[in-house]
Amino acid sequence: MLFKYKGFNATGEKVKGTINANSVEEAGAKLRAKNIYYETLYEAKEFSLSNITQKEIPIEVLANFSKELSSYIGSGMTILTAIRLMENQHANEKKYLSFLNSIKTMIDEGKSIYQALQSQSVYKLPEFYMQSLNVAAQGGKMEEVLKNMADFFTAQYKIKKQVKGAMVYPTIIFTVAIAMTSFLIVFVVPKITEIFEDTNQQLPPITQFVLNISDFLTNHYISLIISIISIIILYKVLYNKSKVFHIFIDGIKLKTPILGTLIQNHELGRFSYILSLMLDSGVAYSQAVNLAVSSFGNYKLSSLFQKASTKVVEGNKLSNALHITKGVALKRNFMQSLALGEESSEVATILNNVSKLYAEENDDKLKILLSLLEPVMMLLIGTIVGVIVSAMLLPIFTMTQGLQ
Repeated sequence: MLFKYKGFNATGEKVKGTINANSVEEAGAKLRAKNIYYETLYEAKEFSLSNITQKEIPIEVLANFSKELSSYIGSGMTILTAIRLMENQHANEKKYLSFLNSIKTMIDEGKSIYQALQSQSVYKLPEFYMQSLNVAAQGGKMEEVLKNMADFFTAQYKIKKQVKGAMVYPTIIFTVAIAMTSFLIVFVVPKITEIFEDTNQQLPPITQFVLNISDFLTNHYISLIISIISIIILYKVLYNKSKVFHIFIDGIKLKTPILGTLIQNHELGRFSYILSLMLDSGVAYSQAVNLAVSSFGNYKLSSLFQKASTKVVEGNKLSNALHITKGVALKRNFMQSLALGEESSEVATILNNVSKLYAEENDDKLKILLSLLEPVMMLLIGTIVGVIVSAMLLPIFTMTQGLQ
């Protein structure tokens, strides 16, 4: 792996560069041997054609792969035999079959499951997942680790599926509402206003407001559509390509009421579970922390933990490193639990309980939010339609009263 670093050399001059190593600990040792004292040290993304063509493995695929492989190994099969059996069972799934075939070929050539997963070019797998299997194979805990990984990814998939399923109905309502409102403003409102133009009467402010919107949309709808599409594309490009912009947006998400708490609960819960899982698998603490950091989806949190993990490599406790590192204000119960775990040497057990606590807390909050989403959207749609109808009826009532 390739690591980037920034720091000082023996003469006090600022230096930066890259270094090849198998782990962050080995990279740190190589730098110290060169009398380089680093401030930041993190894995760099190496450019290759496979990095472009590879896609992230779907959560459900990884969960099923782990579950099936764990089951077959538990029944006494070798990994090679298990992969062959899985090939037969998934013969109709072309991409997944190609993935299994690549692994089988390399294992048949004498490579380990870790080397096979790392060398295949069909799917991009999480680094912490492959490292966990690497350590599990060496310690004879392959079945146990695979089962735990299967449970973890299954839980992640269920949450994702639950949120997606709950968002289907509100999304349909919102789409219909936008279409209906646009139709009323662009086509219906102009027809009705023709009546008011003939009478030369003064229109109420709310009616004039709706008419202005109608005129704007009618005259500039093409420019508006192009602008919206351009903004979305620009946002996605910047979010995916610019680390600074990505960190900035993720920082805003963490500060957003309700959403920020849900994101931090999810991210810290996942980090806690993965760290506890790797510690139970026999991974060294500093290496486990560094690998668990790669599981963060939020760049702001990832940046904070990456800075802290470099201090852990130097011998500091993670709780202390997070406390002195500037960045996101982490939840107090997480910091207290982590500190307690490090003091009592029960990090794995305590963080496993923390991950369950955050999962339950998020589950309860999501149920409440999703149950409130439908009535809130109906209220919003009713308000918009009510404003448009009122804007059209008020002048008619005024005209009727003037004729009496």
